[in-house]
Amino acid sequence: MRTQPTAVATLRRAAATFTESKLALAGLAILVVIAGLCFIGPLFYHSDTLATRLYQTNLPPGSGHPLGTDDSGRDNLGRLMLGGQSSLEIGIAVALIATTFGALWGALAGYVGGLLDAAMMRCVDAMLALPGIFLFLYLASIFQPNLLLIIIVLSVFSWLVPGRLVRGEVLSLRTRDYVQAVRQMGGRGPRIVLRHLLPNTIGTIVVNGTFQVADAILALALLSYLGFGLPPPAPTWGGMLSAGINYVYDGYWWQVYPAGLAIVLTVVAINLIGDSLRDALEVRLQQR
Repeated sequence: MRTQPTAVATLRRAAATFTESKLALAGLAILVVIAGLCFIGPLFYHSDTLATRLYQTNLPPGSGHPLGTDDSGRDNLGRLMLGGQSSLEIGIAVALIATTFGALWGALAGYVGGLLDAAMMRCVDAMLALPGIFLFLYLASIFQPNLLLIIIVLSVFSWLVPGRLVRGEVLSLRTRDYVQAVRQMGGRGPRIVLRHLLPNTIGTIVVNGTFQVADAILALALLSYLGFGLPPPAPTWGGMLSAGINYVYDGYWWQVYPAGLAIVLTVVAINLIGDSLRDALEVRLQQR
């Protein structure tokens, strides 16, 4: 009888562990609902989210506007959907770029070691020491924010953590017997890193990439609040929250709570998924 491959068995155990977690399933369900609302909802709920209508500003939730209107008379539900699209797209793009670059950087530093490792890690430490908020404010004062610029700026500061995590994993993996065997067989550095070391850090990479999505969404909300978000009238959850906070003391709760609740639910759902993925991919927890 043919033996089941170890990788397949490990993936099945990880999937079983993930589906056993009620918090993971709850987070996944919340994320699916929010993504469906943002990307599928506009196909059924049509509204003009760009035109200004001063005669219907700050209308409360009711017929025709389930979440009311903003200070320019635009439909809040339609803007919430479009804002969710940009927030999720930026979060996923930043996570992919930052995790990929950080993993390659950390794997190279950990595998080579020596002076190159020290120099590469000092670059990481120097960037971690930079005050990101002040840099964002400076960029907001000299550049017109756009989607690509925001993704680049967030990615520049997001790859540092996965880089350090992967380096730590590679430092322990590079002394394993299978790595030494590949070297004896003539395997070169790039092949060892890409084919043997990085695949064995996939658990760390996947879990950190999940958290990177949540961190990027929170960072985008902060940047929008500071004025470095997408320029109006393009909606983002952070921009809606920043604009609505001016009216919270006037009783216009629909200007604040929908966007704020969307940010909280999305970040909590992604963190629940990330925590469950970490448990599912942790080998020691699988040996039950």
